[in-house]
Amino acid sequence: MTTALEGGDWIRGITIRQPWATCILAGKTPENRPKPWAWRGWVLIHAGQKLDRAALRDPLVATTIRGRELHLGAVIGVARLIDCHVDQGPEHCTSPWAQRDAHHLVLADVHELPLPVPATGALPAWKPTQDLVDQVRQQLPDLRP
Repeated sequence: MTTALEGGDWIRGITIRQPWATCILAGKTPENRPKPWAWRGWVLIHAGQKLDRAALRDPLVATTIRGRELHLGAVIGVARLIDCHVDQGPEHCTSPWAQRDAHHLVLADVHELPLPVPATGALPAWKPTQDLVDQVRQQLPDLRP
């Protein structure tokens, strides 16, 4: 019997390059994207296979990730995507993470996984397999739609 929780219908994956994915776990919001997202709800934070080495030289990034491991190719956390809006300038979005002329994904209820779950991501948002959702929920049993 299939339930509403099966098949990842209530959750999506978002693949983000490191160190940005780890910055989200440490409080970075918004996540900047070139296009708007219609999805609202839970997202798996998937650290992609590529590392943005130039970002490591950014003082804000360096301070944020200090002492943290930068996992690649794994789901490292979950968050609720609660809004997506086009940048409205520094007077409306004062976050130091906000890029001008980008779409801002506003994340809330961020939870880091105790153990990263190896996974293959995709762009843009992707529907996770039931097995991947189950592995995440083993670590975060209270995660519900």
